[in-house]
Amino acid sequence: NFINGFNGMFWIGLTDRETEGSWKWVDGTPLTIQYWKSGEPNNYGSGEDCAERRLIYSNPEQNWNDAPCDQLKLGICEKVAYP
Repeated sequence: NFINGFNGMFWIGLTDRETEGSWKWVDGTPLTIQYWKSGEPNNYGSGEDCAERRLIYSNPEQNWNDAPCDQLKLGICEKVAYP
């Protein structure tokens, strides 16, 4: 619910920059659960190597999109959880 309170698009730390179509998190962990919008990732125009979450899409379980990594967006960071 925290994330759903934001409006717009933001980076989620997922890339296929090393090998096209082989998505990994920035820590090197391979992607297992996916929430791509229908038709994504499509590498539109070539060079869409980073994943963003778009809150403008109506389906909360299909709101990832691939986009060029050099676009300016906010990002979500991973950190250790403390009790």
